[in-house]
Amino acid sequence: MLEVNNIYKTFNAGTINEKTALNDVSLKLNDGDFVTVIGGNGAGKSTMLNAIAGVFPVDSGSIKINGKDITKLPEHKRAKYIGRVFQDPMLGTAADMLVEENLSIAQRRGKKRYIKWAISSKDRKKFTELLSQLNLGLENRLSSKMGLLSGGQRQAVTLLMASMLNPELLLLDEHTAALDPATAAKVLELTDKIVVENRLTAIMITHNMHDAIKHGNRLIMMNQGKIIFDVSGEEKAKLTKTDLLNKFAEIAGQNQESDRMVLS
Repeated sequence: MLEVNNIYKTFNAGTINEKTALNDVSLKLNDGDFVTVIGGNGAGKSTMLNAIAGVFPVDSGSIKINGKDITKLPEHKRAKYIGRVFQDPMLGTAADMLVEENLSIAQRRGKKRYIKWAISSKDRKKFTELLSQLNLGLENRLSSKMGLLSGGQRQAVTLLMASMLNPELLLLDEHTAALDPATAAKVLELTDKIVVENRLTAIMITHNMHDAIKHGNRLIMMNQGKIIFDVSGEEKAKLTKTDLLNKFAEIAGQNQESDRMVLS
């Protein structure tokens, strides 16, 4: 479903601020894989997701989704293949628009535009059914402005918007980091439900080792722009936080103490 082949990305090349963010990264995901990504600050996690999403071009290498080469496609043209949820709940929705208007925009992502009533009664029925699955009472707030919802409610709606067209790839960039623990747990529960029920292929970045181990069928660890550890299946299921910290120390080196603190 996803093939990332030998991609490199350097920012501020040739200057004193030169930073190699991705260093020969290759990654292949099968249909239905749910991969969690963990690593210290500056490890390249978000840069990898941004490269896949098309936020910036890579210096070299290729990116394919379901056999289609999207390496040269701009971000807006990748929208028909990719759904994304950001760390900041405010980024995924339009605060001054109604809940139903946000959902309507998501429903038309990647499609041709034409003149018609923006939201039909059929659309409202569909949105009500979708929102009722969240068990947050939002099915009764279609006409509320998105900005009036709590951060957790907005993130839940954003997750629904990103997945409602069954994208070929769902990108989750620390999408629970800005939420309190109880709300984060609820959003992660919804994430599992949506990914499994819709058989989505997903990548989830997290700083939380417990979440990285608990969720998904595969885990990768990054450090200094490289994938340094890749585990799946039963081997992943047996992992503990101590195992991950020890593996990081073994591969990345004992001098990465600050990143060990972040990971723990």
